[in-house]
Amino acid sequence: MTSLRLGVEEGKVKFEERYSRQILFRGIGVEGQRRLAAGRVAIVGCGATGSALAQLLARAGVGKLRIIDRDYVEASNLQRQSLFDETDASESLPKAIAAARKIAAFNSEIEVEARVEDLVPRNIEALLEGMDVILDGTDNFETRYLVNDYAVKNSVPWIYAAAVGSYGVTLNVLPGTTACLGCIFPDTPQGMVETCETSGILNTAVNVVASVAATEAVKMLVGGEALGRLRKTLWSLDVWTNDHAEIAAGKPRAECRACGERDFVHLAGEGRPHITMCGRNSVQIHERARPIDFAEMERRLELLGTVRHNEFVLKFWREPYEMTLFPDGRAIIKGTTDTGVARSLYARYVGS
Repeated sequence: MTSLRLGVEEGKVKFEERYSRQILFRGIGVEGQRRLAAGRVAIVGCGATGSALAQLLARAGVGKLRIIDRDYVEASNLQRQSLFDETDASESLPKAIAAARKIAAFNSEIEVEARVEDLVPRNIEALLEGMDVILDGTDNFETRYLVNDYAVKNSVPWIYAAAVGSYGVTLNVLPGTTACLGCIFPDTPQGMVETCETSGILNTAVNVVASVAATEAVKMLVGGEALGRLRKTLWSLDVWTNDHAEIAAGKPRAECRACGERDFVHLAGEGRPHITMCGRNSVQIHERARPIDFAEMERRLELLGTVRHNEFVLKFWREPYEMTLFPDGRAIIKGTTDTGVARSLYARYVGS
């Protein structure tokens, strides 16, 4: 067995020793492990699913991870976001920075690039350029459709993954070969969408989905025979009820806006809610076609802060922010001038 080191400093763990149990696995072997070491993966979002993905792939020996996240660590994250600890929360560290530090402590021989940014059309090329695989650790469809457009346009494999409550779902997207996210869900889900903030989440659901998605990413990076074992379905599992489902996703839809028509509206910024500054210390989010049931929204938010509504508007207070929500989904978020923070709060409490 040829010796291969990823680091040059004395005392580094030898390549074969660190990954010995993985190399013994017939599906990977020495050559597969080398391909992992040369692999470049972007993880968009480093919350529950994203942090689990980052940890699994770092321990597996993926050579370069680019972690992109706009948010910071809070105490409520610690129940399910496995890379973070109480110190990260008390210091309000950006999640991408905290993740990179934690990974360096257990595998200093790989490259981890932390990008504390909000992935949007104007910076997506710079943030995802040069990656072999893109992984979904986001909490909203807005960003997922944006990633889907980029991946399909540039023929980069990506993996959709989501978890909320006790439910998890994931889909491999191999542009030109399998269905993309737009093939399965042609339009953004309308109305109220469940979020972790309003429906809760089990860390077990997160880890099941992350494990499945990370394994599929390893197959993509190893290549060869492993590619023939890639799943070509939208796979879902409810860990509480044990319900399981798969939807065929082996071929692109000819009428798909992205795959068939090559019309990348999200990449052009056309599919995103418009965000503007709104007076002093406020941001307005102009949603469209998202009817809000105020009674149901109040029920979901009442344990998280102070909330009240009439037929015209719903007000929600959670220090240091105040959200004013309108029946059509439009919102004014007071307490920040940072559009990234405003979008994150909207996704957290309303859905996106």
